[in-house]
Amino acid sequence: MEYYIGLDVSMKETAVSIRRDGKRVWRGKCASDPATIANILGKRAPQAARVVFETGPLSVWFYHALRAEGLPAICIDARHAKAALDMAPNKTDANDADGLAHLAEVGFFREVRVKGFDSMLTRTLVAARTRLVRVAVDLSNTIRGLMKTFGLIVPSGKGRTFERNVRSLLDDQPKLSTIILPILEAWSTARIQAVRLETQIVAQARRNEACQLLMSIPGVGAITASSFVTAIESPDNFRKSRSVGAWLGLTTRRYQSGEVDYDGHISLRGDRHLRGLLYEAATVMLTRSSAESDMRTWGLKLKERVGFKRAAVAVARKLAVTMHAMLKSNTTFERTAKA
Repeated sequence: MEYYIGLDVSMKETAVSIRRDGKRVWRGKCASDPATIANILGKRAPQAARVVFETGPLSVWFYHALRAEGLPAICIDARHAKAALDMAPNKTDANDADGLAHLAEVGFFREVRVKGFDSMLTRTLVAARTRLVRVAVDLSNTIRGLMKTFGLIVPSGKGRTFERNVRSLLDDQPKLSTIILPILEAWSTARIQAVRLETQIVAQARRNEACQLLMSIPGVGAITASSFVTAIESPDNFRKSRSVGAWLGLTTRRYQSGEVDYDGHISLRGDRHLRGLLYEAATVMLTRSSAESDMRTWGLKLKERVGFKRAAVAVARKLAVTMHAMLKSNTTFERTAKA
């Protein structure tokens, strides 16, 4: 007999529900540890057909750890599961586990592709560097705001120029210096560590053939290329290149009901960070890049009709589609389309 298991995973405890032949045969709670769960399922459900849980902070670890234990782990879209779980009159972890087990039994779920550990390491590296850059920007803005209170306006400038301007303004402000200088030291440390992480990203991109292909596009650097490669993982994960734009939330949302039928803003689904990087690359291509290409010409013409922001979003979607096609065909960027 086949068993269907639902896991409602939290940081400390996991609710487990086991179903067989349309009925719940056991449910309980245990520590959120894949080895412990595998031990329980080995006793309670020796012939597990599906082990279903939702996407969340622990989903990558749970998926690979349960698979290593020989369990048929399946990670499903939390938004898809929510519609079914909301049918329960009471919202509890046990009821959520029951609902997930029921979804596993009837097969009404959307499986999510879980990334490998190597891809997650690269994504973590990019996320850590991005966070440090934001911390440095926040600290510099804090310094400017605090000094402005005392009539000290820091001139525009970045990096060492910013630090030199701050220190020169604090030369005759001994009391204020004891407050601002520690923040300035934290700002300097954050910038140094961000540069170190960026150096690692660039070094990895230079050793990766897929990243080298994508970096042949004007405006696409090591960070954007690495983020795209780790998000896609394998070009075969998408049957059509056009699907990548929708997967990243760069296509318009459609609403149709009766006589009403219109397209709205972009869906904003998927990887928010990668979507921002593609928009940034599109902005660079339309503004600062001097390399002419058919994509840039198309974007500039579109800008005259619909405005810069909409044109940049359209170019970002086109970039995503083109980058996937380049990975699939293993070719570099062609600035001019062949006849």
